[in-house]
Amino acid sequence: MRNIGLIIMREFKERVYKKSFIITTLLMPLLLALLSVAPTLIMIYGKGEAKSISVIDNSGIIADRLESDEDVEFVTIPNGDLQEELKKSLESGNFGLLYIGEDIVENPNNIQLYTNSSSSMLIEETITSQIEDIIETERLKAYNIENLKAILEEISVDINLSTFRNDDEESTASSSAMSSLVGIVLGFVLYFFLVIYGSIVMQSIIEEKSSRILEVLVSTVRPFDMMMGKILGVASVAATQIIIWGVLIVAMSAFMLPAIMPDEMMANIEAVQSGADVTAMAASGVDIEVVTAMASVMDTGYIAKIVGLLLVFMVGGFLLYAAMYAAVGASVDEAQDAQQLTTPITIPIILAFIILTMVMNDPNSPLVVWCSMIPFTSPIVMMGRIPSGIPTWEIVLSIILLYLTFIFMVWVAGKIYRVGIFMHGKKPSFKDLYKWMKY
Repeated sequence: MRNIGLIIMREFKERVYKKSFIITTLLMPLLLALLSVAPTLIMIYGKGEAKSISVIDNSGIIADRLESDEDVEFVTIPNGDLQEELKKSLESGNFGLLYIGEDIVENPNNIQLYTNSSSSMLIEETITSQIEDIIETERLKAYNIENLKAILEEISVDINLSTFRNDDEESTASSSAMSSLVGIVLGFVLYFFLVIYGSIVMQSIIEEKSSRILEVLVSTVRPFDMMMGKILGVASVAATQIIIWGVLIVAMSAFMLPAIMPDEMMANIEAVQSGADVTAMAASGVDIEVVTAMASVMDTGYIAKIVGLLLVFMVGGFLLYAAMYAAVGASVDEAQDAQQLTTPITIPIILAFIILTMVMNDPNSPLVVWCSMIPFTSPIVMMGRIPSGIPTWEIVLSIILLYLTFIFMVWVAGKIYRVGIFMHGKKPSFKDLYKWMKY
């Protein structure tokens, strides 16, 4: 154990004491926060100038009712000739020309947009949506219903569905949108750690094997101890990063979010957290979906639980895959030779990430449940299911199976590792790896 401890400390210090690690660890939460508001900033600052569109309306019922906005400006041309106006539009530098046929109500397809530059989905959607509403209004007039517009506005309704989780003791409000979002983020974090840090273990072993350093080290350290030291050392680096992120996220949840939250929203969040009657709040017009989502984000106990489970599954999944990556690294002399052997390792990780997207549709579907139990896919898929609220026994069973498989995989990888580190000049096949396991 002393030798393993020395190797762990060496691997840990080599990576944690780097400036890149410190900068990445501290800036990652800030980067995630910026990415969350990036779509809003893009929408605000990414808009160009309003596009001027000339309109030839032979029907006489559309052009005057088109409404210009910050994206599109409509300019009506009375009794214009299409070919002449197209030439004028091209010379004037306008964005384009919209032609509306006289039978547009009966034939909605009798409409064309001619542009002098590249069009966009936003502009086309703005035009079609307005004209569709106008045509529908004109068609409804044929039924001779008085005050039709007022009637439609009166019967229009917008429903805010309040979702509750029915437990044995009481019903609690839940947010499926927030659960899905948190699950996707957690699954992506695990995907990132398994691929990146697993490759770091493999690359480190390949470099030391190529330089013949391993042959010197194994004169005083058993190959198995060397492999375990490297795996646990890099695992401690990943665990340190997650713990730091967890502390920063909990601090942001406890102090920063309450400070920037509007008073009315904060009052509703505190009411939900204190166990207030959510049904009454929903009946009064409060959007329980949003309030419940924010209450979960600002619940430090919930955040700490999620970070703790993330740490458990990250360590278990990393140890499982790092053992396989270590065996591959010991088997080859160069990184290019490892691609064939790493393909069976990366396929389950990619498959788990694909299954993760299915969690949003149904976190309890048979395929998702089974993949959250199979150790090679469970770290990513199970972390995607946990925010949705699943039985505790499923989480415990998944963890037990994951760590038992890790122990078995370490035994298999150790047998390959102790032979592979002395092999040079030959690219091994899967048949060779099987032979090394039996030595």
